[in-house]
Amino acid sequence: MGEKMKLFLIDWIATNEKKERCLLRKQGRKISWLSCLLLLPFFALSQLQVAPVFSDNMVLQRDAIVRVWGKATPGEKVEVHFAGQTKKVVVAKDSSWSVSFPKQKATGKPRIMQVKAGREMRTLKDILVGDVWLLSGQSNMEWPMAREAHWQAEKMEAQQPLIRFANPPPAGRSVYGVAYNDSLNSRLTKERFYDWNGWQVSDSTTLRNMSAVGYYFAKAIIEKEAVPIGLINLSIGGAPLETFISREALANSKRFVNKVMGNWLENPHLPEWTRERGMQNVGNNPGGYKDDLGLNHAYKPGFAFEAGVKPLLPFPIKGVLWYQGESNSLERERVEEYGDLLQLLIDDYRKAWKKPAMPFYWVQLSSIDTANYKSQYWPQFRDNQRKLLAEVKNSGMAVTSDIGFRNDVHPTNKKAVGERLARWALRQVYGHDLVPSGPLPLQAIYKEGKIVLSFHYATTLQTADGKPLRGFSLDGETGVEAAIDNNTVVIISDQKPTH
Repeated sequence: MGEKMKLFLIDWIATNEKKERCLLRKQGRKISWLSCLLLLPFFALSQLQVAPVFSDNMVLQRDAIVRVWGKATPGEKVEVHFAGQTKKVVVAKDSSWSVSFPKQKATGKPRIMQVKAGREMRTLKDILVGDVWLLSGQSNMEWPMAREAHWQAEKMEAQQPLIRFANPPPAGRSVYGVAYNDSLNSRLTKERFYDWNGWQVSDSTTLRNMSAVGYYFAKAIIEKEAVPIGLINLSIGGAPLETFISREALANSKRFVNKVMGNWLENPHLPEWTRERGMQNVGNNPGGYKDDLGLNHAYKPGFAFEAGVKPLLPFPIKGVLWYQGESNSLERERVEEYGDLLQLLIDDYRKAWKKPAMPFYWVQLSSIDTANYKSQYWPQFRDNQRKLLAEVKNSGMAVTSDIGFRNDVHPTNKKAVGERLARWALRQVYGHDLVPSGPLPLQAIYKEGKIVLSFHYATTLQTADGKPLRGFSLDGETGVEAAIDNNTVVIISDQKPTH
């Protein structure tokens, strides 16, 4: 050790046979066991771990058992202090530990949690108790406040101490049709895929990268309820629905079991576009992390569930906000199955959290010009999303047809989206007497040369701008005149529509 060396990598590996080895490398060179033994005290200081979802500024779910868990040295005693109570446990042989605290009432008064094991202690500060909502889906849910239409005005109100969010970026975010580098490939494991970087309090700096939909949802709830709102954002740009469903749920579904059979990159039962993107990113990396379904990737069936949802399951949440569908809308077969596939996901999440009536609110796809985007199936897709409302209890849907762009799948007015989702929650979860949605089609009846359309939530039906109705068609190509009659819409037609 007389040689002066710059040590830049320390690997510590402990096997089940309790054999330990320590390597310090400098240009491929190894140093002696004696040097490793001298470093053991430093390693001993980093054995206590708390699950990544726990950090300063977090929100815990009110009226639910508070479970705290992590890892430490087997056989060691762990003490957790929170809310005036202390819980103790001995670390299991697999290094895991967990304790539980009684249900807590909502409070905006900051609390502290201390976790001790031997000489180590972790102190988590500024913890609130309120409602925690899981955000998931594609880039429209991921869409940050800094790119939202109202950002310049809203950042003046960004100081929202009751809004807290965890925003762990997934591996490959903002990397598109190119091969992943070694750094990204190394993160394609369920343990490393999401980069948990702690909870943050909403202010003008942190808010820039926060989900805009989530922020406006939380703000609308707090304006009525004054309860802390925590948001956990697991959305992934471009991701298909299949990655967010557990592999077990897909395998146990007679209709969808074929989605988890064989190499996912070659599976025709998965969206073609996402398989192409997966091939671009990892297809030329045969040595990457994989299992019987093939190479790991954000779009692989079940992978986002395994990497994001499953590690959270001991952590109670209030409900789920969902904004996804573009990647499942490009092929007729994918469109026709989407309603049942989304219902499978909802059932999967409710079962996983052991909450059979857990609130689940989704966003209907917006309007877009079919000339510039493969959206010829979007009308059917939107209707399938609407029909699911009648099948799923404690659910709601935010309509966005009025805020879409002709040539972009990313409407930047996320304020309307978040606030519309919040109306469903305010009515169903928080008990407010309000109309949760604009008019939603109920039925169409043809009688005596007229088509009469009736709606839910249409007691005072009118156009938003006061102008005559427009945008109606019977064949998808030719416009027809329509008029409001009381709380219905009437279309004059000599022929009965066939669909």
